[in-house]
Amino acid sequence: MIQPPWGSLSTIRVRLTAALAAALLPVLILGAIQSTLAFQREGQVRRASLAAAAERSAATARARMEAADILLQTLAPGSIGFQCAQRLAQVTARIPGYANLIRFDSRGRVACAAADVPMDPYRAARPWFRRMASGENLVVTRDAGAAYAKSPALLAAVRAVAPDKRFDGGLVAVISLASLAPQLSDPALPVDAEVALADSGGRYINATQAEAFPALPRNWRDQVKAKGSYVWNGRDEQGRRRVFSAAPLVGDDLYVVLSTRTQDLFSWAWVNPLSGLAFPLMTFALSLLAVLAATDRVVIRWIAYLQRIAALYARGRLTVRPVQAEQAPLEIRDLAETLEDMAGAIVARDGELRENLAQKDALMREIHHRVKNNLQVITSLLNMQQRALADPAARAAMSDTRQRITALALIYRALYQGPDLKQVDLRPFLEELTAQLMAGEALQGAGVETELHVDALVIDPDRLAPLALFAVEAITNAQKHAFAGRGGRLIVTFKVQAQEAVLTIGDNGQAPEEALVASGVGRTLMNAFARQLQGRAELVRNPEGGVTARLVFPTPALDPLGGKAQSGGNQAAA
Repeated sequence: MIQPPWGSLSTIRVRLTAALAAALLPVLILGAIQSTLAFQREGQVRRASLAAAAERSAATARARMEAADILLQTLAPGSIGFQCAQRLAQVTARIPGYANLIRFDSRGRVACAAADVPMDPYRAARPWFRRMASGENLVVTRDAGAAYAKSPALLAAVRAVAPDKRFDGGLVAVISLASLAPQLSDPALPVDAEVALADSGGRYINATQAEAFPALPRNWRDQVKAKGSYVWNGRDEQGRRRVFSAAPLVGDDLYVVLSTRTQDLFSWAWVNPLSGLAFPLMTFALSLLAVLAATDRVVIRWIAYLQRIAALYARGRLTVRPVQAEQAPLEIRDLAETLEDMAGAIVARDGELRENLAQKDALMREIHHRVKNNLQVITSLLNMQQRALADPAARAAMSDTRQRITALALIYRALYQGPDLKQVDLRPFLEELTAQLMAGEALQGAGVETELHVDALVIDPDRLAPLALFAVEAITNAQKHAFAGRGGRLIVTFKVQAQEAVLTIGDNGQAPEEALVASGVGRTLMNAFARQLQGRAELVRNPEGGVTARLVFPTPALDPLGGKAQSGGNQAAA
């Protein structure tokens, strides 16, 4: 029974609309929530931009240090000689930030320099000079042992090597720390940002505004090492709230610290159009609770009930009826009636499908039976024709054809006699096929001992046909060349080896070498059957002197026979 969706006050739409209208009437200024979120986003963006600015400043300083490394390595080989001081002075004048360029010999004495160099009789014993003498190519230090510039600076030293590979002093660049600090005019920095440089002990070397930088936190270096940069909130010397960011400039010796002002929520909201926060937040929470309660009472519990009914239907209990849905809203009742009708239709259709499937199975079994009977008739006609032939070659060809047709007839018999019309158990099939093919040898009085070692495998007819015909050709070949009325032993083995299945048929006869290289109809058919299975076929001499025919092909899709694990690698084909 279908009614207009708004025709009754008991519909879900009406109930939810009433609940939402009652809960959300006070929410006329919910934009205050957007104001709060905007404030939070702005704070996050401000912190992220400050951290990024510190990292960019550090990256710029490291780039300058790398450039200094390259420059010093370029100048080092030819920095001693005629007009050395003049060349170094020209480089210092052209590249800003370099206070001096100095060439020291292996004893720490000044070979030449772009500007004045302070006296230091213990230079060769300084840690930075000893590190360079011990083999370090680049040494950067702030503790040089003497003041090499009027303003705070650091030394970048590159090791020099004589032609005979001996230590030959080094070339030192004196870099002003002020040149490494970021400029406030950098557009990447916040508008009201301040910049300072600090050493590893947390002492400020210089700052654009000293009042903006209080003492650094205790664990600031650990945070910088762990994250690459560290952002924290604090108050400056004047008590104003600020956001700080620190990043390393030169290893663990020098750090850049950025500072920018921040503001709290109320001061930010005062200058924004939406200033109310508490009332919209409380209204939103009450509205959310009201909507959740109404939804759970009106919709969710009935949907859960219908889900339980549907789960019972999925388990096959189609006779269950949703009786409690009579108390539910109109839409839920309609849905329950639809589920009930669906269950009844499934029961009726399931019965029809089972009946049709049974009829189809009966027809398929009858078709397989008739095909098998027709193949047996053909086999009988070929047998009669064979007896009427006098030519031995013609009789042999007729016998080979009859055996191939017999193998196909066995396939159809296995299909209609087995439990599954689409699959055949390979083990009993190979046993019966081998027995029928070897029955002729027993009639001729030649004793042939047969051994079968077959892994259980359920295989589809499309793969079984070429496999069976390959076995026919291999056994026929053994009858012709190995046994030939003398008897012997035939070994049939089928193994499933992970991704490959292997069928081997061997004998202990004394077949001539021509049997291994022959290219007759049988060998051609064996190769064709192997290609049909996307595998390969080969004939080899076995240790007993006979011939072994081997067929290797990809293992069919694996599935335990009958749904249970079988011994010997039992597996089923898709």
